[in-house]
Amino acid sequence: MTLHHLMLFVHLAGVIVWVGGMSFAHFCLRPASLALPPPQRLALWNGVLARFFPIVWLALAAIVGSGFAMLLAVGFAQAPLAWHAMAGVGLVMAAIFASIWFGPWKALQQAVALESWAQGAQALNQIRQRVTTNLLLGAFVVALASLGLAI
Repeated sequence: MTLHHLMLFVHLAGVIVWVGGMSFAHFCLRPASLALPPPQRLALWNGVLARFFPIVWLALAAIVGSGFAMLLAVGFAQAPLAWHAMAGVGLVMAAIFASIWFGPWKALQQAVALESWAQGAQALNQIRQRVTTNLLLGAFVVALASLGLAI
């Protein structure tokens, strides 16, 4: 096993955890949670995200660290254009996640603690919108990774 293979494994594992987690949350957990009344639904999401978001930070560290290690190993100038595109889109996705963490995620936690369900619903909706954007960007990055710039 080469260092490149190890970095590729770490990179893909991080992507699977992050994008897979967003996919599960958006397409499975969200529709199922709509059957719950707002206090229970918001408490559920607060608990789920309290567990998922720290894992996303670890996945981000793995993705960014391994991605830039692979770029450095081949040299930025020699790296395929698709790698640069993936890095750029990935950094945008990281910024969107940070905006969730420092914005509506904190608002959701506070709203649930204060039992302010309308504010909690608003914060959760903002999280959903940003996660949807990241999910679309993540799908685009997977296409770049598998198809290159031929898409």
